[in-house]
Order: sequence, then structure tokens, then C-alpha cells
Amino acid sequence: MNFQVIPVPGPGAEDVVVATDGRDEGCVFTGTADGSIYRVSHDGRRIDRVAFTGGRPLGIEWLPDGRLLVCDAHTGLLRVDPANGDIETVADSAAGRPFVFCNNAAVSAEDVIWFTDSSTEFGIERWKDDFVRNTRTGRLLRVSEGGEPEVVLDGLAFANGVALASDESYVAVAETAARTVVRHWLTGERAGERDFLVEDLPGYPDNIARGSDGLIWVTIASPTDPVVERLQRGPMPLRKLATMVPERLQPKVKRSVRAQAYDDRGLLVHDLEIATDDYHMVTGVREHDGRVWLGSLEEPAIAVVQL
Repeated sequence: MNFQVIPVPGPGAEDVVVATDGRDEGCVFTGTADGSIYRVSHDGRRIDRVAFTGGRPLGIEWLPDGRLLVCDAHTGLLRVDPANGDIETVADSAAGRPFVFCNNAAVSAEDVIWFTDSSTEFGIERWKDDFVRNTRTGRLLRVSEGGEPEVVLDGLAFANGVALASDESYVAVAETAARTVVRHWLTGERAGERDFLVEDLPGYPDNIARGSDGLIWVTIASPTDPVVERLQRGPMPLRKLATMVPERLQPKVKRSVRAQAYDDRGLLVHDLEIATDDYHMVTGVREHDGRVWLGSLEEPAIAVVQL
């Protein structure tokens, strides 16, 4: 399998989005832990910093006007112009509660933004605390041009990646701590209902995205950890105690590279699992024209594999 790692000049290239037209065609974009947004040519030979958010950019999407929508864990939902680096805040709170962990988004054909706030208790620096304590305070929200953000789903177990169906009949959101992808129906007889696109994933999902193939691609950031699973089901005092253990003694993220793709029936179509020592903790995924681009919360690099 043709697997390529492309270094970027910043730590934690968490997500990746592909430019499909315009002057940036042939490039992908990613954000790093130092607040930078980078444009990367497909061959990795040219890398340009196009913006600086001053926070921690995570999920990245294209907006219809050619700007980037950036979920910044520190500063909220942003519009970023890759042509000049200008940044505009779309939202930083909803229902009277400031965002604590703005994480990932999807944009509809009519410019409705669907996005997640992973936790109302812990920010990105303490993501493990929310994960182990299983606070289930994650939220799925939406906002339209000129409108105020509204909460659509709450009580989610570490709300993470977001994707819309090809026909926009549903929006899907990954629950990292529960190892599921929840589906909220938007049209048809089931509009307003909630079910699962996928349950019992083989690990902990992070970002998700609809590919050019119409499938919902799901990252598996780490395989299922039996210790974490037991802790999540234990009493809250035990969960809290576990997060107070020194970092060196806590369960470690297993090194792996894995992403899966599901159709609208929730059937598995692709299961990419790559054995490599050069990359790990896949948190971002984009399929475009048979190539699958990957991002990582830990790696100073993006990666790409040919299907």
C-alpha cells in the first residue's frame, strides 16, 4: 500500500481538508498546535503558513465563499481567509455557555454550519480527563449565516467529528468515549429522530468526513483499551481518581494508523489499517478521488494513502 508521510513545520496536524478547485487546487490544508494554518502541496514540496489563529485549530472545512471554517479549541468557530490570513469569529458560545472545546464541523450546501463542542467541562489540554470521566457533556450545534448558534444534541460522550450525508438527509457526529457515530435525521419521515450510523467501533473515533465517494470516513485514533472501558463504567470517584494519576502511569494511546468508511446503511466498505512506525494517532481523514489524507493530533505531519 502506497503510504506517504509529509512533515509540516508544526506539532499536531490534527485535521486535513483538500482544495478541489480555485488557485489552491492540488493542495491540502491543516492546522497545528502552535495556532498555524498551513497550505501543503500534494507532493509536500511546498508548505506555506497562510494564517495564525492564536489558539489551537482542530477541524477544518471549506466554506462556499472560498474561506476556511476552522474549529479552534481555544477561540471558537472561525472563518479564515487563506488568501490574506484574515480571521473572523463566527461564534464562541451557545445558549449562554461559552465553548470549551470547539472541535469539528461540516457545512451544508446552504451554508448551515454543524459543529461540535466536545465538552462543557474540560478543554483540549485535559481531553483525557473528559474521556475517562465520561462526562457526556458534548454538544452538536448548528448556526446559519447571521443567526445564533443553537444546540441540536447534547449529552454526547465526547462529541467529535461531524459529517453530512451526500443528500443531507442526516448529520452524523462521532462520540469518541462511546465508540459510536450518532445520526440525527434532517429530512423525511424520520426528521428530528436520532439513531446510530455505527455502534461498537473497534476503537475511539475522532474526526469524520464525507468523502468524494459519498462514504462517511471515520478515524480510529486508538484501538479499544479494556482499562479505559472499565474505568468509564466505574463510579465517578474512581474515574476522577484515575485522572489524577501521574501522566506516566496513565493508559497510553496505542500506536496505530486506522480509518474506516461506512455507507448510509452503516455497512463497512473500507477498513484501512496500516502497519508503520512513522505515524500514529489518526485524528483527521479526507478521501478525495481515491486518495485518503490523514491528520494526527500527535504528529508534526500529515499522511496520504492511495486506495
